[in-house]
Parts: sequence; C-alpha cells; structure tokens
Amino acid sequence: MPRLTRAVGTAARATRVDLVDIGPRRSPRRRSAMGASSMTQQTHEPDTHEPETHEPETHEPETREPGSGATTSTTTTTTTVTTTARTTTMAPAPTRETGAPGPLTPPFPPLAEPRPLGEHRVWPRTFHDRLTAPLPGLKALARFAREGAVRPGAEGLADVTRLPCAPAPLPRVDRRTLAVTWAGHASWIVRIGGLTVLTDPVWSRRILGTPARVTPVGVPWETLPRIDAVVISHNHYDHLDAPTLRQLPRTTPVFVPAGLGRWFRRRRFTCVTELDWWEGAELSGVRFDFVPAHHWSKRTLTDTCHSLWGGWVLTDGDGQRLYFAGDTGYGHWFSRIGRRYPGIDLALMPIGAYDPRWWLSDVHCDPDEAVQATLDVGARRMAPMHWGTFILSAEPVLEPLMRVRAAWEKAGLERDDLWDLPVGASKVLD
Repeated sequence: MPRLTRAVGTAARATRVDLVDIGPRRSPRRRSAMGASSMTQQTHEPDTHEPETHEPETHEPETREPGSGATTSTTTTTTTVTTTARTTTMAPAPTRETGAPGPLTPPFPPLAEPRPLGEHRVWPRTFHDRLTAPLPGLKALARFAREGAVRPGAEGLADVTRLPCAPAPLPRVDRRTLAVTWAGHASWIVRIGGLTVLTDPVWSRRILGTPARVTPVGVPWETLPRIDAVVISHNHYDHLDAPTLRQLPRTTPVFVPAGLGRWFRRRRFTCVTELDWWEGAELSGVRFDFVPAHHWSKRTLTDTCHSLWGGWVLTDGDGQRLYFAGDTGYGHWFSRIGRRYPGIDLALMPIGAYDPRWWLSDVHCDPDEAVQATLDVGARRMAPMHWGTFILSAEPVLEPLMRVRAAWEKAGLERDDLWDLPVGASKVLD
C-alpha cells in the first residue's frame, strides 16, 4: 500500500495543470488567410512532444516560457491555460542609457543549453496552439473581398521614385565587428563574430502573389562574401524564396523554425537546424536563438501553421547582440525577449505592410508599434525593414519611413540610434 500511495501521488503531481506567467492574450482581430506576408499568431505555451531519439531532457522551472517541449513517452505533458485581456495602450517608454554598455544582465530565465547542429527532430503536425489570434473567418474574408484595399492608390504610389536606394560595397570587418547591410525587405547581410549571416534572403525580382519589387536588390548576389549561415523567420514567400536559396551551397548551415527543416532537406541542404521558441544553437562561437513572434505560417493550401514562426537573436563571443524580428505584430513577446536576452545592441524591426489595420494589426507592426517594440526588447538601436521593397498593403510607399522617424523623435530617442538605411547601405556598430 505505501508504494501504491506514492505512485498515485506522483501521478497526480505529474498530471497537474500548472498556471504560469504567460502574459496577456491578444484580442482576436482578423487577417489574411493567404500566403506571401499575410497574417496570424500565438500566445500560450505549446504542448510537449516526443523527440525522435526518445532521450529524456531536463525541464525548466514553472516560470519557463514556450520552448522545446520535447519529453520521453514516460513524461506527462504540462499545458498552460492562463489568458488575460490585452490592454490597448502601450507601456511608457523605459529610460535608455546613452553611455557605453556595461556587462550584460543575466538572462531570466537562464538560456537553454545549445542544441546540436543539424539535429533531426520530431515535431507536432500543427502549431495552431501558438497563434495569438484566430485565423480569419468567412465574415473577415468577405469584408476583405468587398473592400479590396490591399494596394495603395495612385497618390500613394507617386513617391516610388523617391524610395531611398544607395547600393555600396560591403564594409570591411573583423571578428569583433557587428555590421549590417540592408539588401531590401527582410533580407540583411549581418556580420557578427567573424560570420556572414543572411536573414530571410530574397534576391528574386518577383514573389508569388505580389507585384515586382519597386527597388532593386541592394547587394548583387555575385558580390557577396562567403555565406556562413542563413536564418529564416517563417515560410511566407516574401521571407522564404526558393530561387534565392538554390544559389547557396547545400552545405551552408541553415537555422529554421520548428517544422520547416523538411522543406530544406528536400532541397538537399545538409546542415539544417530546427529550433523551437527559446532554443538556441552555436556556430563558430556565435549563438543563434529562436524567439517568439506574433505571426503565423502558410505556404500552400494545406500547410497552415504546420511550421513555426519567430525571430532570431544572434550573440557573439564578446556579448554583442542583434535581434532580427522577422515578421510580427506588436504584443507581449517583446518584453519577454528583452528579459531573456538583455543588452540587445541593434533590433532589425519591421515597419511596413500594416494597412488596413483591421486586417493586418495582429501580424504586422506599424511604425509607432515598431518603435515601442524596440523599447520593450531594450535594444539600444533600431534598423527599420520590411518596407520600400514589395508592395504588400495599402499604406503610401513612403509613409512607413516618415512615421518611424516621427515616432522615434516623439519617444525622445537619439537620432543617431535610428538606422533608417537606404536599400543597399551598411552601418557598422562603433
């Protein structure tokens, strides 16, 4: 009987549903069910799943946020169910230090141990449980079809020729340099820790479902240095471009969201590292961490949310840290990212494809929200992206740049810390 009593007690504790601090749930807004850079997202912790190797892993404490939920078949899943209403006003801007950065504040909670590069893993069939807001229903789709406001009018397109574009050679760097070059949209050439990393590389003139790009690629492909790694935020066509990726050697290390590895392995990439939120891996002394975003994924008619979405935090051996937000709406994840990855030197933040707001606000920040998100993550500098390349929504083509500059000034931030680069331009962190 004592053994039976202990077994029952253990089972009861294992099956208990723990309520942890997961933050406010975003209000359900409507958005596109289409592919290119459309929309939707997540907020609560994912259910756990079994790894391919069936090896037990150590779980983090109750305060842990969504990350790898892999367990063995003998471990019982813990599911988070807490939800609270989201406020509609943004938090006041925190005070920012203007002096030289001191030592990094310890992350909270501590970072997970790096995952092995190229690890094959088993994932859930769907990541719908990660959505911050539900996918659009028939009423939203009917309104979208009725209003049809997905492109700016003639007046909004009049400034296309004024879009800033200034291609220039890449700067010289060494292992201690952090430098970025904007190739357009969400494509950056990041130099960090001696590595050259591409983010969401799209060098194609046209992507599925959108007009051709309105500014040229900022850096010709043939002038690129050797690419040491690629990071992908999600599988929408304006972020995952097969023709561009075909130009890479198949041995190039690729870091992708959970569930997207199969797409790369079918194309014979040999070093594909899939990560869940809050997981990381290391390459040549640089750590790559995959972090949450308020978005969704879809590439075909039958694969909605079958792979994850998110952003990336890159940290070199000297502690220099860059945050690539990918595609995201505004929400609670930014402050969580800032707590877990303190001391971000530069945030690459999307500012375009936000109008109409009733359709896009859950999945694309507007410029004011992007500035607030930069403050939330505690970044010292911000470089706008996801505008001025492909026309994906109805705002005038120059409006994102004008609005982000105004929002930055209104927040009382140093003008030099807004890296509003022309397409093709570079900036080196001093």
